[in-house]
Amino acid sequence: MGDCMDRLLWFRKPRLLNLLAGWRDLTALVALRASILATTSHLADYADGIADQAESVAFDYAFLLGELQQISEAQTLERAHYYIDRLARSIATVRTTAINDINLNRWKEYDDINTDSLWMIDRRDGSGVHSAGYWGNFVPQIPNQLMRRYTKQGDWVIDTFAGSGTTLIEGQRLGRNVLGVELQPHMVEYANQAVEREPNPLAIVARSVHGDCTTINWQSLLADYGQRHVQLAIMHPPYFDIINFSDDERDLSNALSVEDFLGQMAAAVAQVKPVLQRGRHLAVIIGDKYMHGEWVALGFRTMEVVQQQGFQLKSIIVKNFEDTTGKRHQKELWRYRALVGGFYIFKHEYIFLFRKK
Repeated sequence: MGDCMDRLLWFRKPRLLNLLAGWRDLTALVALRASILATTSHLADYADGIADQAESVAFDYAFLLGELQQISEAQTLERAHYYIDRLARSIATVRTTAINDINLNRWKEYDDINTDSLWMIDRRDGSGVHSAGYWGNFVPQIPNQLMRRYTKQGDWVIDTFAGSGTTLIEGQRLGRNVLGVELQPHMVEYANQAVEREPNPLAIVARSVHGDCTTINWQSLLADYGQRHVQLAIMHPPYFDIINFSDDERDLSNALSVEDFLGQMAAAVAQVKPVLQRGRHLAVIIGDKYMHGEWVALGFRTMEVVQQQGFQLKSIIVKNFEDTTGKRHQKELWRYRALVGGFYIFKHEYIFLFRKK
């Protein structure tokens, strides 16, 4: 049995449903428990389904075993019937919403999708062509989580600060079409080359283009692909001047002041708003900074800029980070500076989630 615990097994739907129907007809808990025990002792033998066939359903072996155990441990027949009916629905029907592919009849299986407002990510995903070498790129888990929660396969996503292509790579893996804009030509080339090295079994679009997100015409760009709207927009701008990304005066890391930075962010949001489908989501990933000995709430000021353009705030997510490019190998120095200066070292950033009204 130990070899099965981590396996994904395919079962024929009619066989499982008939088994559950038989349990549903039992009128005594003792008989029900005995039948479940007999079944679970050789559960893998029921896995005769064929992957990708319409009449088959896949279950993680350990998960299904847990569901059967819950039925067996029910204290009343009525409660056992409730669990049986719930499991039968998860086999027979798929129930999703308009914004994602999550099957709500099997919601307990999505334990890797965050629903809390505190994200603790121990290590960035470095699989495939992902790289941490580019200053300021965000962990791939962030666009992965956002796209799985707020898009379906085949939907369209835009990234206003495409950088090294993190969102593009994750979109291609998930089957979401992604268009990104990036101010630095060499990073456009880098991102597109990275995407080309990743498998693309669903033949989706993942492309970075050179341009300025504060002035780019998203309508025209999308029209080249026969699209008018996108279902998700992701914005991960520079955190003002914490990291200087280029010498381009249009680069937000070269903004003349905080007010100038916020004005450029407002312009970038204004370009996104017309192409973001009504009722869909915009995510802004940003952190705060220190300036002249004072904590500057850059994240919340940016949040207000987006709200001023009519977006509804849905969530504020706080994500940890344990290391940064600027502070790498200098933890003791920064701890000393914090003790001397009376401040706290940044260990978090924000993900502001908005909905277009």
